[in-house]
Parts: sequence; C-alpha cells; structure tokens
Amino acid sequence: MSQPSPSTEASPVESADPPWFGAYFDLTLDPAKRLANWPQHGQVTTLLSFIVANPAHPCEASWGGLYSLEQASDKLDLDGQVERHRLDGNDVAVSFGGQLGKELSNACTDTQALRKAYAAVISRYGLDVVDLDVEGGALQDSKAAKRRAAAVAGLQAGRQPGNPLNVWLTLPVDANGLTPEGESTVATMLGAGVELAGVNIMTMNFEPLRSGQTMLDVSISAAEATHRQMAALYGRAGRQLDPALLWKKIGLTPMLGQNDVSGQVLSLQDAEGLNSFALDHGLGRMSMWSLNRDRACTPSDHNEAPSAASATCSGVQQKNGMFGQLLGHGYAT
Repeated sequence: MSQPSPSTEASPVESADPPWFGAYFDLTLDPAKRLANWPQHGQVTTLLSFIVANPAHPCEASWGGLYSLEQASDKLDLDGQVERHRLDGNDVAVSFGGQLGKELSNACTDTQALRKAYAAVISRYGLDVVDLDVEGGALQDSKAAKRRAAAVAGLQAGRQPGNPLNVWLTLPVDANGLTPEGESTVATMLGAGVELAGVNIMTMNFEPLRSGQTMLDVSISAAEATHRQMAALYGRAGRQLDPALLWKKIGLTPMLGQNDVSGQVLSLQDAEGLNSFALDHGLGRMSMWSLNRDRACTPSDHNEAPSAASATCSGVQQKNGMFGQLLGHGYAT
C-alpha cells in the first residue's frame, strides 16, 4: 500500500513514513465523476478535497461548502466510493482547506469544537492521513494557526497506540522556498507538539520565471530551499533531524500542464524530471493537482482564453492519466 503506516517502535527523529503517491480529487467539481472514473497506476492514496467550514455553521465540516458529510454520502455516494476504492487495494486521505472556502480553524473559534469537527471527518472515513492545505488569507491568521495546532495535537494524542494520525501541511512556495507565513505555520505546529508527517509544497503558480527557466528548474529550487528551511525550523524546535530524514518529510505537488500564471506550463518532461528528483532525494510524498485535470482538453471543457488553466483538463497534449503515471512512478506500487 502507498498509504503511510509508520512504525510504532522507532523514534520520530530516526524514522519516517514509507513514501507514497496521492493525487488530489476535487469531488465537488463534477458530482457525476467518481473515483472509479480515473486511471489508476498501482495502489494509491487518493486525496479527497476539500473539507471546509459549513457556511451556515462554522464549526461543522462540509465538502466545499456544498455538502454536509451526510449529504455527500446521499448525493455523491461518497461513503460507498471510499469503500470500493479501498476494496480495490487503494486508500483515501482527506484535504482540509484549499484556496476556496474557509478552513475549519479559520472559521471556528472554539478549539474544542474545532477538534470535534476534524474528528468527525477522520472517524467517518476511517482516516490515518490528513492533509491541511493552508493558503491564501488562511496563512495570515495566526490565531487560527494556534487553534489548528492545538486541535491536531489533541487528535494525535487521543489515537490508540499503533494507530497514529499522519498529518501533512500543504503550503505555497516560491523559488526561495516557504513564505514567512508558511514557516510560521510549520513552527506553530511543531511548537504545539504536533508530529508532522511532513510538509507538502505546492510547486505551482510561481512569480515570473527567468529567461530559459523551466517549471522543473524552479520547482527543484523551491524544494531545496524548503529542505534548508525545515532543518532550521526543526532545529529551533529542539530537534536536529538528519538531512535524509528531512527529505522524507517533504512532499511535492505540481499543477499539471497549464498553471494559473500565464506562460507557466508543467510539461510531461518536467513531470518526469520532478519524479526523478524526488526519487533521487528520497522525498516522502509525491502528489498532483489534480486527478480532474489529468487529461487533454477538448473544445467542450472550458470557454476561457487559451492561456487560462482549466479545472477539468491540463491544457497540454497527453494521454489520459499520463501525468499520474509519470509522477507516481516509484511511489504507487
């Protein structure tokens, strides 16, 4: 299985979870699409996205602000989809936050209620892995960061021995690595005693690239800078981690094909190179945004300008599922 299942015997300073591949699936984008519709390349952990606060009830979880957990089961057959996905040898994780909607910790100001909201999702889908996607305005809210860290630390402490909760932070980067707000988010988690499985960086939508610079070049620069920042962050938290272990605590998530920034295109060749970099350095995770986009566009996909990114296709010539095959190589088993 590609899902992390860490040893309960080794110290977190001495070991890391097995590497894994997890493609994001925006399940509210097209309710007719199902997990079974997408090409799979080996056993994978699909990242269901996104859980955000219910617009009417800020301490209740919802899928994209559109469906409660019950409604997602009734209208999307989500519970059934998850069960069938696991029967096929795969697993699921859930991503909280994202660019749209309000992450639970930003909307819910009661830490105990926040912890219950997270717990409801974790319990419903039997999760061992959660992904906290903190970006945009959510990064600026230091009070929310403290609530998030306290709630997650409590959830980890409440797990049964041998059944840990693996927590990934997904954060934006530029060519120089994590933003100051991203570094602060990591520091707040470590300061609260959260055992992070790792930090997953969104290698996408960069500032203007230098002449001749590719998306692969700038993504590698961001990853190397993040590695240095992580060493400093763990050092300030009183933990000196071996450089190889630090790589295992880093994940990469590129945006397939055309990015939101005009002119920035992750090619199939870039994806292959990024995968090689990740395998060579022993990165703990490879992901992609998104399953929904891992296909070539057709005239019916969108009406945006040709340079704009579509939510439903990559904007480059490809076979269906090709990005997943390249990025997941060596991670999906």
